[in-house]
Amino acid sequence: MAAVSQRGNGDATDSSNSARPSSSSLAARALSKRTALRREKRLGSHSEANSMNFQARRVTLPAITPLVLQTRVIKVYNEDNSSRAIEVPSDITAQDICQLFILKNHCIDDHSWTLFEQHSHLGIERTIEDHESVMEVQSGWGMNTENRLYFRKNYAKYEFFRKPLDFFPEHMVLLSSETSETMNHSQLLQTFLHSSTCPEIHGYLHAKEQGKKFWKKSYFVLRRSGLYVSNKGESKEPRHLQFVAEFSDSDVYTLLSARKMYGAPTDYGFCIKPSKSSSPRDLKLLCADEEHIRTSWVTAMRLFKYGMQLYQNFIQPNQKQRASPMRSISENSLVAMDFSGHRSRVIENPTEVLSVAVEEGLSWRRKSCHRLSSHGSPSSSHSSVSNLAIHTTQPWFHGRLSRDEAQRMVTEQGLIDGVFLLRYSQSDPKTFVLSLCHAQRIKHFRILPVEDEGELFFSLDDGHTRFCDLIQLVEFYQLNRSVLPCRLKHCCSRIAL
Repeated sequence: MAAVSQRGNGDATDSSNSARPSSSSLAARALSKRTALRREKRLGSHSEANSMNFQARRVTLPAITPLVLQTRVIKVYNEDNSSRAIEVPSDITAQDICQLFILKNHCIDDHSWTLFEQHSHLGIERTIEDHESVMEVQSGWGMNTENRLYFRKNYAKYEFFRKPLDFFPEHMVLLSSETSETMNHSQLLQTFLHSSTCPEIHGYLHAKEQGKKFWKKSYFVLRRSGLYVSNKGESKEPRHLQFVAEFSDSDVYTLLSARKMYGAPTDYGFCIKPSKSSSPRDLKLLCADEEHIRTSWVTAMRLFKYGMQLYQNFIQPNQKQRASPMRSISENSLVAMDFSGHRSRVIENPTEVLSVAVEEGLSWRRKSCHRLSSHGSPSSSHSSVSNLAIHTTQPWFHGRLSRDEAQRMVTEQGLIDGVFLLRYSQSDPKTFVLSLCHAQRIKHFRILPVEDEGELFFSLDDGHTRFCDLIQLVEFYQLNRSVLPCRLKHCCSRIAL
């Protein structure tokens, strides 16, 4: 038994010795532990570096992202509904877009090019003021609406600042007691632009009541605080004035088809629309009896909404011209040269430049007339082809434009004295028609061909004043009124975007 116990104890001793690790295994374990620690340190440093890089990326991302999102693509339409998509900064204004198209198309910048906002489903449009942000305007459009931006001329945009005394009829304007009854040009401007002396516009307008089909003629009063309608004749007492709209969050639009689309009593409709709404229910529909009455109301609302900012838009181009000694791009591209001598020279004297230009024009026209007469009595087909090559390239000639289309084009580009265009006559293909605006009305004058001794001329007064071509005719009536109610001043023109 003792031997057995000793063997058993010995076995226990042997097993305890086998369970205790040897020195070599302990060293191996210590080495592997140190290796693992080193690996963890290396991984830790890499993870810290990665996290630092990620943090750096997270810090720099906000600075990079806005640069990518600062540009947007917008589509701008021409009068013939052709369009062009351009990429622009998000803070671009209407004036910036106009300048962009002027430079791209090498147009003459006469400060009449304008950007329009048109809501086709509502049949309304308005002038986007030069200082307005185009992206803010588009932010008020609905998702499913077919709204458009149009680029065209508008000569009447700032006409009030040029002729303020002749703009508003006397019966429409009521000056404050602080102002004198007899005012000059600058005094009337200051009266409109300053809120303390802002005049009151009043008169009769047709209005369409909400939910009803008929229009009602009422007495309206326009003040700095908004538009009001009197529910008792022409009374202006506060208890008789009902608030209609204010202009801090609204804009004034003209109706494109007042009779057809809204059943208005005349075609001179306009409306007030909230900036963030495109619903027909939110429109305040109004209508004037005459075009100049509508123009006066719309202009007064623009003045009350924007005030001095509108005047700054008007004078800013003139200030830039006076501040910069450089001429415009179109002027810099033209240099008067004299090639009559052995060596060419630049003509710097303005008087000499003008005389040379006149002489060149007269010489060119004499050659043109001689070229026509050298073939004997020119046939109608030959003369029409020759004249076609002369005037069809001019911006004021618009080919086979109908009478209604001509009236629409002149109206869109501004009903001020002297806006004109030339076109073919629809009733007689051998004659032409001059469409001219005077006193906010469009009149049409026939230009007749006159044959004399085998030469073809054009005349507006039955042959008393004759011209070799339509260019000479237009240039003459730009300087002389003669039989016309006013001189030709502003041509209706289109450009290809």
